[in-house]
Amino acid sequence: MSSLADLEQAAQLAWTFTLPLVEVASPRTAAFAGGGPMNAFAHGRDLVDHTAREITTPNNDTLYSSAHVDLSQGPVTLTIPPTGERYFSLALMDAYTNNFLILGTRTTGGDGGRYVLVGPGEARVGPEVIRAPTDRVWALARILVDGEHDLPGARAVQDGLAMQGPAVGDPPPWVGRDAPWPEYFAAAAGLMAANPPPRTDGVILGRMAPLGLADFDPARFSPEERDAIARGVVRAQALSLRSGLRRGSFIEGWTYPYARLGDFGQEYDYRASVAIGGLAALPPEEAMYMRAKGDLPRALFDPAAQWRLHFPAERLLPVNSFWSLTLYEATDDGQFFFADNPLNRYAIGDRTPGLAYNPDGSLDIWIGRQNPGDDRLGNWLPAPDKPFALFLRAYLPKPELLHGGYLLPPVQRVEA
Repeated sequence: MSSLADLEQAAQLAWTFTLPLVEVASPRTAAFAGGGPMNAFAHGRDLVDHTAREITTPNNDTLYSSAHVDLSQGPVTLTIPPTGERYFSLALMDAYTNNFLILGTRTTGGDGGRYVLVGPGEARVGPEVIRAPTDRVWALARILVDGEHDLPGARAVQDGLAMQGPAVGDPPPWVGRDAPWPEYFAAAAGLMAANPPPRTDGVILGRMAPLGLADFDPARFSPEERDAIARGVVRAQALSLRSGLRRGSFIEGWTYPYARLGDFGQEYDYRASVAIGGLAALPPEEAMYMRAKGDLPRALFDPAAQWRLHFPAERLLPVNSFWSLTLYEATDDGQFFFADNPLNRYAIGDRTPGLAYNPDGSLDIWIGRQNPGDDRLGNWLPAPDKPFALFLRAYLPKPELLHGGYLLPPVQRVEA
């Protein structure tokens, strides 16, 4: 018989372990509610702006195409059109948000191709076969857009994406991470049953066993046991929200991604915190996400100040594709979304029209509420009137950035 302490710990571990399952079900349910079927792509035909509030930390560099896949009834055929020199990636994530394969510029090139996606129990083999660890898969494409004039070309790539597979039923009802624990664990238990975790999760599953997720019935718990479960959930929620993305220490004003970002293994706490603060993050070899340290709690920046990011000419960002600095307003529950601003500019980077380098080849980016001047307008990233966060994305980082030989310069407060 389990003690109350064991049950409390089981609840804490189970909430953290299953959070990615629940979080990834949110966009799946939203897509279905909007009329989109399973096993088919839905396309975001325009760049995301400040009105988007579905997925945290969006980017303003690429169009998204998304497909929620159910392989329980058989394989799904996936077609990618030629993309040429344009950056393209199609991340295939299992139900626990691990990127188990990425197709596109870095891995398969720009010629496109045809693939057969199969579930873990499917016997089919062959060079075109991609085996998913779970029957539920999220396929998320990112297609680079070089400004409004380039939208037709990016949309043409979307039009060439195709998926064919058997008809499947409706996705199960979705609950949020703030749902009462009986509802939350009932939904999580159903998602786990449909997407069994790997055997390498056996240790944590054993520690979760007192909760009985394999045959979950909240009615079997006594009042004391229910209180213990509630305490475990509250502690798990507090730890996940406080951790943010569970990044390492700031190094000269920036954090750098863990090597396990996007393919988490047994890093369950980290996986949960990314599901809250960076759902669908790519692994570092595809894109590195760095966060700058502000002067306010939670590493946020003071909106009343003016800030500058200066790249010396000999220390420009080493990437094989592109980079962008994105500004987000922060929510109380640890998520990040674009902020409305007079330029409708949510990110600035090496492709920004009007970006000007200094005569010596160095680069200054100006960040703040106030216009830094007409001569700096092309290098201005407008800020809101509330605390904000700064994230820098580097797509296809060169080895010196990927392995720590290059460090970003700090974002500095500009004195009046």
